Amino acid sequence: MALSSMESTVAQTNLLSSSLGNDLGKTPQDRPIPESEETLHLVQVNEAQPTREDNFLDPNPNPLQFPTLPAEVEITETYPITLAEAIAQSLRNNRQLEETRLTLERAEAELREARAALYPNLSVRSNLVRTNQNGTREVNNDEFNQDVNTTSLDGTVELNYNLFSSGRRSAQIKAAESQIRLNQLEVERIMSELRLNVTEAYYDLQQADEEVRIAKSSVDSSQKSLADAQALERAGVGTRFDVIRAEVQLANSQQELNQAISQQQITRRQLAQLLSLPQSLNIVAGDPVKPVEDWSLSLEESIVLAYKNRAELEQQLVQRDISEFQRRAALANLGPQVDLFGNYQYSWVNQGGDVLLSTSGDSTTRQGALAFGARMQWNLYDGGASSARARQQKKNMEIAETRFANQRNQVRFEVEQAFFNLQSNRSNIETAQIALEQAKESLRLARLRFQAGVGTQTDVLDADTELTRAEANLVRAILGYNRSQAAMQRAITNFEPETTFSL
Repeated sequence: MALSSMESTVAQTNLLSSSLGNDLGKTPQDRPIPESEETLHLVQVNEAQPTREDNFLDPNPNPLQFPTLPAEVEITETYPITLAEAIAQSLRNNRQLEETRLTLERAEAELREARAALYPNLSVRSNLVRTNQNGTREVNNDEFNQDVNTTSLDGTVELNYNLFSSGRRSAQIKAAESQIRLNQLEVERIMSELRLNVTEAYYDLQQADEEVRIAKSSVDSSQKSLADAQALERAGVGTRFDVIRAEVQLANSQQELNQAISQQQITRRQLAQLLSLPQSLNIVAGDPVKPVEDWSLSLEESIVLAYKNRAELEQQLVQRDISEFQRRAALANLGPQVDLFGNYQYSWVNQGGDVLLSTSGDSTTRQGALAFGARMQWNLYDGGASSARARQQKKNMEIAETRFANQRNQVRFEVEQAFFNLQSNRSNIETAQIALEQAKESLRLARLRFQAGVGTQTDVLDADTELTRAEANLVRAILGYNRSQAAMQRAITNFEPETTFSL
């Protein structure tokens, strides 16, 4: 009977170890989902999965949407999303990125405004005046002067062109062009930052899923230990103390599972907020937990590549150019301004006794004049305002240069930090894999010793705790390596996740 019981225990232990090992790396659809009442309505995935063509991940196109009913914010479906889908969704719908794109479009409109100075201005001006002078009777004279009504119409059509602006016009246009480039780089920077944030949030979600799985496995293992302790107590070879220890271990494992489920829900909603998902949609991680490909560049190659590609560095250079163009525009106010103009003036005046009808006594005058010329304006002294503005822009140039040097040092540090973390986490993965196998074997032997009566319940509980810790360490090592990889991609900036290693 003892041998049969031991064989049964070994079989159950092997099955548990196999389950603990095989669950690592499975997708959320393949792994068992916790049957917690708090998460059933979130974890349940609809049988009829929506397709990508349905654009079901896109939020309400109205940015001013304001739900007022609980049904409008109730989560009704859950979708397993991959990392690639999450990144694509964020680049399409993220509000901060959309604001940056609108800022770029505004800069393009400002450039069109600046280029309008290259063309002449055409204006039309017209006046219509009607006056009435009442008739008068002179003293000692019976003669009565008739009322006099005068109607006058004059108009001017003028064409004006700024021929010479002392460089102000070209400087303003170049400044507007550089501003567009600055905003383009800002869009690139926000996209890179957003890609990193989404990737890290996705890895956080994967880690939360794995922690739930590990916590659930720990609960199952604690339940098995409690059942073994109770069976030995009933057989008279165990103690009440071992049963109480197993019950405490089970309670602690259940609390850890509840906390892991809560954190899982939070990370899901954090990623949903980052992706601007619809109010009624929740997501789960659709990719398995596994290390990404190794980084193929050396540290020095990575640093140089980051110097070439980081948008932040070019932004400071572009900002320096903008300040230079604005300095030139400020100094241009002290130079001569030459305009060419041409205008045609027309006037028509009718004077008579009737405002509405022209009679034989009315007087009508028509005149027209065409003129061409040039105007020059030279502001010889403006109290030093233009020179002061030029000095301000000069200091802005020096500030941009200082920021460039500081940003260059920051870029190097980010690359070095990511590179060293990559190396460390790669070693941790190998160590954690060995520790996990050893922890599985340790738990198996502890259970066998306990079943045979030569081990203690404490040995089983300690081995179970070590197995849980080893699994958690492996998950942290893998996701830590993946996070370091994402940080390295961010440091290089222009790498797409799909083409990072096709150098």
